[in-house]
Amino acid sequence: MPRPKPHRRADYPHHHAIATRWMDNDAYGHVNNAVHYSYFDTAVNAWLIARGALAIQESTVVGLVVDSGCQYFAELNYPETVTVGVRAGRIGRSSVRYEVAVFGEGADAAAAQGHFVHVYVDRASRKPVSLPAALRAALEPLRVGTTEEETEISGVRLD
Repeated sequence: MPRPKPHRRADYPHHHAIATRWMDNDAYGHVNNAVHYSYFDTAVNAWLIARGALAIQESTVVGLVVDSGCQYFAELNYPETVTVGVRAGRIGRSSVRYEVAVFGEGADAAAAQGHFVHVYVDRASRKPVSLPAALRAALEPLRVGTTEEETEISGVRLD
């Protein structure tokens, strides 16, 4: 499979700024690859919380990650304010494929881009449930089409 090209800021309908932290850098002097996933999670959850679709302690429905992936194109560093682009590539009955990209300060091309799939479940039983209306409403402004290439990378069937 050919290496994907970095996405552009304009490919994402929502952008969330995050200041890198001293602890984000690793021994090689750049933001550690694992930290990118925390940026993904922070940006998506901030969007959902701000729109009333997620109350971390009270929600009866929670999203569990069942698949994730990331491709890296350029280094990020501390100190820097990065921007995380967020979009919803596929919205199923009980699952969502979030597509995210991290952009370095002032950069138009993604330093990293990836995805994660949440399956929404009942908090107590952990059984999949239909997406709540508030969540569907919060996702609509993020909705974009998912390319065939991105679906193949994930390899996860969404319901």
